[in-house]
Amino acid sequence: MMYMKDKKLFPLLLAAILIILSWGFKLFDYKIVSNILMLTSAVVSGYKVLKSALLSLKYKTISINLLVSIAAVGAITIGEYWEVAAVTFLFSLGGFLESYTLQKTRNALKYLIDMAPKMAHVVKDGIVEDVPAEDVKIKDIVAVKSGEKIPVDGFVVKGNASVNQSAITGESMPVDVNVGSFVYSGTINENGYIEVETVNSGEDTTFSKILYLVEEAQGEKAPTQKFIEKFSKYYTPSVILASIITFLVKRDLMMALTFLVIACPGALVISTPISVVSAIGNAAKHGVIIKGGEYLENLGKVNIMAFDKTGTLTEGKPFVVNVISAGANRDELLKIAKSLEIRSEHPIAKAITSYVTDEEIFDVDDFVSVTGEGVKGKINGDMHYAGNRKLMLNNGVNIDGIKDHMEREESLGRTPIVVAKNGGAIGIISISDKVKGSSIDAIKELKKLGIKKTVMLTGDNERTARQVKEQLDLDEYFSELLPDEKLKILKSLKKEGIVAMVGDGVNDAPSLAYADVGISMGLGGTDVANDVSNITLTDDNLKKLAFAVGLSRAALRNMKQNIYFSVFVVLSLLLGVIYGDVFLASGMFVHEASVFIVTLNAMRLMKYKGRLR
Repeated sequence: MMYMKDKKLFPLLLAAILIILSWGFKLFDYKIVSNILMLTSAVVSGYKVLKSALLSLKYKTISINLLVSIAAVGAITIGEYWEVAAVTFLFSLGGFLESYTLQKTRNALKYLIDMAPKMAHVVKDGIVEDVPAEDVKIKDIVAVKSGEKIPVDGFVVKGNASVNQSAITGESMPVDVNVGSFVYSGTINENGYIEVETVNSGEDTTFSKILYLVEEAQGEKAPTQKFIEKFSKYYTPSVILASIITFLVKRDLMMALTFLVIACPGALVISTPISVVSAIGNAAKHGVIIKGGEYLENLGKVNIMAFDKTGTLTEGKPFVVNVISAGANRDELLKIAKSLEIRSEHPIAKAITSYVTDEEIFDVDDFVSVTGEGVKGKINGDMHYAGNRKLMLNNGVNIDGIKDHMEREESLGRTPIVVAKNGGAIGIISISDKVKGSSIDAIKELKKLGIKKTVMLTGDNERTARQVKEQLDLDEYFSELLPDEKLKILKSLKKEGIVAMVGDGVNDAPSLAYADVGISMGLGGTDVANDVSNITLTDDNLKKLAFAVGLSRAALRNMKQNIYFSVFVVLSLLLGVIYGDVFLASGMFVHEASVFIVTLNAMRLMKYKGRLR
């Protein structure tokens, strides 16, 4: 058996065998041998329980282990050898199941750890050298073949490939990458060959940071967990006192010992931490890094969600969203625009050139880029322009025929780029930041999950903000805000409920830090935003936010179920002891069964998927 080497399991197996043998000897009336075997079993399974109890006393702490130890010694004193063997075995079994299950939930991250790349193919002067991944330096070129793990964060400088990024983003569909694409350590090159210029390596990679955050988070305690631990600190001495009073009143030592053991709040103590670890492990597996149980619990209580706009609700970069021809056919209009804009580095120029699929362009002479206005140059001897109103006005271009179109596009929050030939406009290319498809679905799902108010806080102009608000069916929006103004609005929102802030930029950092829960858009966000946030989405898919909210609410329900069930079991058993219906061994069995049930219930959180797809 694979578990035979497990130091925690072996004593339990031995104790169980000894108990079985003791019953065999008892059937043949070998009571002395049976009792010796029972006592040996108790020593084997209870040794660590007693050791832990004495260690806690050394630090002036009265633990649950002490309750069981006192009960075991008491049972030996009155000659109840079966009870002592059963109590120590069942208690140790419960502890093993608890630790095994906690480890199993932490192993939800094992796939990440296993994916940590060990070696890298560094290319120097045409020669490939294999070096440990942590030794790769910034700017080193790393070759990644088909089927290999990418060992560094960096930009592709050669080749193309299909990359599985599930270790980072949680998305199972491969992503096509080529020259200029950014790739992450721990992801897998499923098909193709690429060379990557290193940006981060070793402990600085996105992959390593995610592992660190999750491991740290699983050690953080939720408010409910802290309360239960504080409660246990006073509860344990109270139980010992109550068992003494029971003995003095009833003059029944076995009842007092039974009361002592049955009152152990084992299931109650693990009810919260096991739910927290299960939920955080599941979240990490799906691309949501929750930095501690406190933030998991707080997110489950959030009823107001505030969003930054650019890069959070929208793509964060310009796209061509409309083309209007006026004096030239569409294909010719786009070809002229690309021929001019391909010579410019402006983001709007890049949006236009990436939109136009035609590879052919016109030769352009006398090209000029005018800062804040646009570009111009001669094509086949005719002067052509691509830019804003100011460029047209300064060059005597008549835009009267397209003025109505421009005003309509502007009213929709778009930026119209006029394309002109000589003195007349021949068309408009409208540019705008696009709302993410995931934002639309995420907002709908968040409302279904019980978010009462969705608010957008943006530094963008009112007209653009209004369009985004309407597209996403948000409840409120505030535009043209500076970072300190966002804070003021968050303060007022906090008076209405528990607020989460979602953002990705440096200007969002104060708001992320101030909100009850700060949520950053990880890979697209800035280091500052990630550092101050409580929760990080490892990609810019806002469906993961709805997943995180759903999971946190499920975790809260799970904690409550575990707590209520644990309290009910303890109270029921104590009443049974008082009325003489529950005995030490049977009560201990029910007690440990409750621990097992609480554990299984918490493990359900590992299977939660919400509506990620």
